[in-house]
Amino acid sequence: MKIIILSTAYPLRGGIAHFVGLLYKELIKENDVKIITFKRQYPAFLFPGKSQFEVGDEVEKIPTEILIDSINPFNWIKVGLKVKKEAPDLIIYKYWMPFFGPCFGTITRISKRNKKTKAMVICDNVIPHERKPGDIVFTKYFFNAASYFILLSKKVQLELLKLKPDAKNKILPHPIYSNFGEPVSKIEARSHLNIKDEKIILFFGFIREYKGLDVLLESISLLKEKLLLKLLVAGEFYSNEERYKKIIMNFRLEDSVYLHTDFIPTSEVKYYFSASDCVILPYKDATQSGIVQVAMNFRKPVIATNVGGLGEVIQNNKTGFVVEKENPRELANAIFNFYEDNKEKEFVRNIEKEVDKYSWKKFIDGIYELIK
Repeated sequence: MKIIILSTAYPLRGGIAHFVGLLYKELIKENDVKIITFKRQYPAFLFPGKSQFEVGDEVEKIPTEILIDSINPFNWIKVGLKVKKEAPDLIIYKYWMPFFGPCFGTITRISKRNKKTKAMVICDNVIPHERKPGDIVFTKYFFNAASYFILLSKKVQLELLKLKPDAKNKILPHPIYSNFGEPVSKIEARSHLNIKDEKIILFFGFIREYKGLDVLLESISLLKEKLLLKLLVAGEFYSNEERYKKIIMNFRLEDSVYLHTDFIPTSEVKYYFSASDCVILPYKDATQSGIVQVAMNFRKPVIATNVGGLGEVIQNNKTGFVVEKENPRELANAIFNFYEDNKEKEFVRNIEKEVDKYSWKKFIDGIYELIK
């Protein structure tokens, strides 16, 4: 097929850009594929981070055309006409935020006028974690122009079918993120990060309210007298930084928490996961999480809350633990039991048996099945 992937991609940074790069590398084995990405993804006032672009020489430079302006309707028309003229069989979008609905919906409608092109949406979310006025209207505008939908969890499928009951759709598990390099030993990783502690748990990714870092910090406070444990927080603040620092101070956790809260470059990710015994996802809300697939790539157990599709990927007491959300004591008990019962090696062996389920080949095969 002739395919255009229209999404966040290199040189833009973040998990979605990494996903698109890996998708491209798999699709191009059998198809004619190109990527069109944003020259302006967000206006500066809407972007809570410090930079929207990848840095470092070790970043894999996926070929992209940098064309889309997310807030300029004249640009959408121009891009739509370009795609219409190129007449791909399929446009693939990665969708996670209604903000992009008007842009994607307009490009799709113009592109489809060639009577050949169809659109597929890979949905991280349908209903966003942090809702705003216009979310449903923008999403419907885009989805009503699309032909196929890939959902990464059952929760997202249910949300889709509420908005578009006749949607042609398929659930495919989020594939593994395999673009962060090979694991290194714990000794090497901890030396690289200048960490010397015996027990390390990891909270990784952008820090937003719905991700529950406040709950995790309370759990650590409950464990202080039971375990010599350090929490490594690695990711940029996308919500009130002072609030979390105040929680750390109130619980007297200054000696129990490492805060590495700049954006973590691609080349450094392997050190954070390799240094840790397990990964903690204390989310208050979720659909799924790419962090689970990064953890799986590094063969790290995950302790997570039972929200969204997390329980579909993490097998309780087999590859990690699944606990109830916003329950600091239950989360603390799971962390304690992980160490007390020496679960790490057992969980790692079980993860090894699960990895093939989440290959990119299986994900692409699922896309072909839906189209056929």
